[in-house]
Amino acid sequence: MLEYLQGIELPEGVQIMLGPDATGVGWGFQYALSDKTGKCDLACLRSLNDWYIKYVLRSVPGVAEVESVGGFVKQYQVLLDPLKLKAYNVSVEEIISAIRKSNLEVGGRLIEISGAEFFIRGSGFIKSKEDVENIQIRSKDGTPIFLRDVAEITLGGDIRRGAAELNGEGEVVGGVVVVRYGENLFKVVKDVKKKLDEIKSFLPDGVEIVTTYDRSDLIQRSIDNLKRKITEECVVVLAVSLIFLFNFSAGIVVVVALPVSVLLALMSMYYLKITSNIMSLAGIALAIGTMVDAMIIMIENSLKKLENEDEKKIRDKREREKIISEGMKEVARSLLFSMLVITVSFLPIFFLSAQEGRLFKPLAWTKTLSMFFAILVSMTLTPSLATLLIRKKPIHEEKNPIFKITTEIYHRILGLAIRWRNIVLPLVALSVILSFLLFKKLGREFMPELNEGTILYMPTTLPGISITSATKLLQIQDRILKSFPEVLTVFGKVGRAETSTDPAPLSMIETTIVLKPEKDWPCRVEKEYSFAPNLIRPILKKLLGECRRWNLKELVDAMDKEMQFPGVANAWTMPIKNRIDMITTGIKTPLGIKIFGPDLKIIEKIGVDIERELAKLPETRSVYAERVIDGYYVDINVKKEVAERYGFKIGDVYEIVETAIGGKNISFSVEGRERYPIQVRFARDFREDIEALKNLLIPTPSGYFIPLGEIAELTLSRGPSTIKTEKGYLTGWVYIDISGTDIGRYVDKAKKVIEKSVQIPPGYWIEWSGQYEYMERVKETLKFVIPLTLAIIFSLIYLNTKSLIKTLIVIFAVPFSLVGAILILYLLGYNISTAVWVGLIALAGLDAETGVVMLLFLDLAYEDAKKKGTLKTDQDLKEVIFYGAVKRLRPKLMTVLTAIVGLLPIMIGEEPGSDVGKRIVAPMIGGLISSFILELLVYPTIFYIWKKREIKNRRSE
Repeated sequence: MLEYLQGIELPEGVQIMLGPDATGVGWGFQYALSDKTGKCDLACLRSLNDWYIKYVLRSVPGVAEVESVGGFVKQYQVLLDPLKLKAYNVSVEEIISAIRKSNLEVGGRLIEISGAEFFIRGSGFIKSKEDVENIQIRSKDGTPIFLRDVAEITLGGDIRRGAAELNGEGEVVGGVVVVRYGENLFKVVKDVKKKLDEIKSFLPDGVEIVTTYDRSDLIQRSIDNLKRKITEECVVVLAVSLIFLFNFSAGIVVVVALPVSVLLALMSMYYLKITSNIMSLAGIALAIGTMVDAMIIMIENSLKKLENEDEKKIRDKREREKIISEGMKEVARSLLFSMLVITVSFLPIFFLSAQEGRLFKPLAWTKTLSMFFAILVSMTLTPSLATLLIRKKPIHEEKNPIFKITTEIYHRILGLAIRWRNIVLPLVALSVILSFLLFKKLGREFMPELNEGTILYMPTTLPGISITSATKLLQIQDRILKSFPEVLTVFGKVGRAETSTDPAPLSMIETTIVLKPEKDWPCRVEKEYSFAPNLIRPILKKLLGECRRWNLKELVDAMDKEMQFPGVANAWTMPIKNRIDMITTGIKTPLGIKIFGPDLKIIEKIGVDIERELAKLPETRSVYAERVIDGYYVDINVKKEVAERYGFKIGDVYEIVETAIGGKNISFSVEGRERYPIQVRFARDFREDIEALKNLLIPTPSGYFIPLGEIAELTLSRGPSTIKTEKGYLTGWVYIDISGTDIGRYVDKAKKVIEKSVQIPPGYWIEWSGQYEYMERVKETLKFVIPLTLAIIFSLIYLNTKSLIKTLIVIFAVPFSLVGAILILYLLGYNISTAVWVGLIALAGLDAETGVVMLLFLDLAYEDAKKKGTLKTDQDLKEVIFYGAVKRLRPKLMTVLTAIVGLLPIMIGEEPGSDVGKRIVAPMIGGLISSFILELLVYPTIFYIWKKREIKNRRSE
């Protein structure tokens, strides 16, 4: 990077500074300094933050930078009077030179006095307003001319490009803590808060530090939620194991083995430096239901063998160990391969790149690690514990009342399925086809809204708004937002903070709305219970409540209605999501369009046309096209020939424009730790409008003073407010916020509108950006990776079964599972997103596992009958299938139930982070239910058709 920067040629006075080792996502903590007593004004608060608080917080390990927003930077302003300059015949250059020479410190090395070294120094720093006033410019006839004779010296605020406001109560000074890239944000923010608590006692009376955004709170709530869900999953899975195994000792094996596997996964996270966050813990939560599958099947198969053995034989330690060992070995190979299939199924996640990769790779890592340790524990600890704890003959499963009922029902249904196989199989095929048709009706999005408990309101005003007008608008908006009882604090920022991670122009407002916990929200909507008869409605209202709170979407819609201002385009998002979008695409809204071409005027026209057409769509909440040439300029063009007659060079005139009109910081005062700029500028009366500038007297090289309008032409014009380039082309952006639809459908509809109604000249083109860009990237990646993964899964199953037919039967589980997965997504109104794809990928592995288990028991029953020579007639084959399917229902039912029940706590959660978790879990639950039902009926039926033909061929031979 530095090598590239060194090769860039820059204009004089322009410097390159590398930003911090951080990104916009590192904005983990924000605070505001306020003083309601009025003792400390905005300049005082800004100095307090710039020269004290910032340095204390920067000392916290992991903090990349702490920067200020809002307030006023204290400034010594030297306001020149051109008439007095003319009277004293003093030039601007003389004043600048005098100030600089009166504000310095030098060293004279050292001298020795009485055997000691004394350092020589000359200190002449400006430390007060009086020091500036008493600067001598020169002496005339023995009389000194001081700076106060030709200028008014005041203490004011430097020009600012940002302001901050709190709760609609007035301006404050804000602070942004940016966490270093790769650091543990939760720990860093926690340390920052500790440091702030330490310095509160040293603040001036009346000054308060108010937290306006704290991401560690979201992280803590999300982690606590997932930890609770993991605990609930463990308890539920263990309860299912104990109930269905009907053997306390066998249940204890699972009770011990599951937490051991989870602890090993957590330990590996520590050593691999995988932090505990929503996604990494979600990986463990997703794995818990399947981690016990191998343990359950191995123990269950051993119990099945022990059930049929003599009590005396079981009491013999060696015989018992041999029986248990044989039972586990019988299924170990198939289980190992099925667990490998589940692990390999997550391979596509590791191929995801950019933001989607950063989001889901921690989940894939922890899921893979969890499965690895589950395999390890199943093959080592589980057999040891089983031989140690299971010492008595287990109760026969037929004595379990649950299995008496389930096996009886299943036996009858399976018999009907085999009898009516010519009807059942086509119906199943039809259900798969219908599910794919239903799939096309699902919406598309990159990610569901992650409810952070904080809303980011990001309106955009037209370019050219002044800082004064923007601040007034900001306070009005914040006051309205704070009036909502669901809101805890409102911190508004207009313009940019003093950090390279914030490129916001003055026309962009960012308001962070921190919400109260939902339990503290008021009831807003009356419950009608229209589905119930009139007599029952009062009872339901008493039992279930008469009204309900708004959900997040309803709250945002209500806020949006209140926040309609002329010339302001609204956008609503979440802080983390917005920072991610801004980093990866630059687009701050969920959707955006980038217009490329060589001419900014045409780019703006295309953008305005798109804005006009898309605003007509009912799904468009707001749309705003950047006015890239809507900046306002006062052009000062030097009349070269006239200027040369007066002895001016063009550079001389423009130096006066830059310094005396624009105001230039020429030096800094040194007041202990604090440093404040000293600015030289003509007084406001001489530069407040075009006419005043034309009449502004400037000194000629020969000592005369002439009006600026004599040698320069002053005109008003419009030009680019900002210039953006991408891919080597000029570009303009259109920001789009949508409501009531998904991104995929909206883009499809908007593309048709733009193609029909917007004229795009040759040499110009548009690209959809924002979340749509992520969606397309994920789509292209999965097109390649999913077939590759399926090929690997197919190979693993084939290596296990060593039969192409058996492998194809197992693979049939995948389309079966999609029936339930798609149906539940449709019923819940979920769109297809990256989170849903993760769930579908995980589902493919689980389906293959359940298919392997079903085929394993059918195959074991078939081979056992062949060895005994009892497989001769069609009825014998049915008995074999009934034994392999019905009599071995327990392990199949347990593996599916533990997976489903283990995922339910995530599915029903409403806490932060649950939005993504639900999209992952929903297709897994729906798919497992449908695949299990279909596998119970279809697998045995297909197996019957296959083996019946094999027996017939054997007879003919």
